[in-house]
Amino acid sequence: MINSGEKIELRQLADKLEETNDLSDSEFASVLLCDDPEFDEYLSGKARNVREKYYGKDVYLRGLIEFTNYCRNNCYYCGIRKSNKNIERYRLSEEEILSCCRRGYELGFRTFVLQGGEDPYYTDAVMVQLIREIKKRHPDCAVTLSIGEREKESYRKLFEAGADRYLLRHETADAKHYEMLHPETMSYKNRIQCLEDLKEIGYQVGCGMMVGSPGQDTMNLVKDLRFLQKIRPEMVGIGPFIPHHDTIFAGCRAGSAELTTRLLSVIRLMLPDVLLPATTALGSVDAFGREKGILAGANVVMPNLSPREVRKKYLLYDNKICIGDDAAACIGCMSARVSKTGYQLIVSRGDHVRFKRTE
Repeated sequence: MINSGEKIELRQLADKLEETNDLSDSEFASVLLCDDPEFDEYLSGKARNVREKYYGKDVYLRGLIEFTNYCRNNCYYCGIRKSNKNIERYRLSEEEILSCCRRGYELGFRTFVLQGGEDPYYTDAVMVQLIREIKKRHPDCAVTLSIGEREKESYRKLFEAGADRYLLRHETADAKHYEMLHPETMSYKNRIQCLEDLKEIGYQVGCGMMVGSPGQDTMNLVKDLRFLQKIRPEMVGIGPFIPHHDTIFAGCRAGSAELTTRLLSVIRLMLPDVLLPATTALGSVDAFGREKGILAGANVVMPNLSPREVRKKYLLYDNKICIGDDAAACIGCMSARVSKTGYQLIVSRGDHVRFKRTE
């Protein structure tokens, strides 16, 4: 329990963060370490006020299409890593992906997120053709890519083909921590360079980190916040670490929903106009996690448009929710969940305010 004096000091820190969008490292640490429901409610209330200033009561839909679970990498925490021989691999064809987009458009989605492992099959030529076809069929929609590290020229080709956004989570802004989570074939320096390349090319860029990953401490998270301040992404995707049974971290504890939602509020106050998803991972560790995320300042949700028969094969972590739901049922459920928070799902591309255009 914290005493009344500490509560006052913490509220003053929340006030300062709202006013200045910044705190000292020790102040950020104090906020992140404060496991007090009353403070969390105070902090989230401020975050809601800020997000409503920029985005009103709107919550944006992203249609997630998990189109391949092949991956060339061996990230130690990931269920679809290359060396996992216990999963059934799949790739969606172009027509299957376009079918997901068509169905999603009918349901009201105006952003499609193409997510997959770093699969060499999907060359620049293959992706350029796919992106152009999606844009041809749905010119009023945004295309978001989440397909990992590529060369700068590759990113440029995909952008010129019509891709609008790119999600590449940095996972941790501490190089040593990064090395603990990834094999030697992967480089923290290269991950950061990729994000800088994407920003330079002109994408709306999303990055983010796992919360509660093995080896993470509070100062790692403070470094993450400093990194976000430096790169100023248009979107920040964070979610609790959840172990997968076929990884070396199988026996580790999942990250905290409470700390994740507290971080959502901190990030909203630090980067007031950022787009913040209430992630599936958050909903996987807490039955009401996505609602709590929205009430903590999030304004994006990502229902799954992938064919139901492949969803159980795209398991980055254990106990993932919504892998058996029909897309229409999923959006109905999500709409009801969002409405209960006092917010509303809307049919929109949901661009960052700096990229807003007439729908």
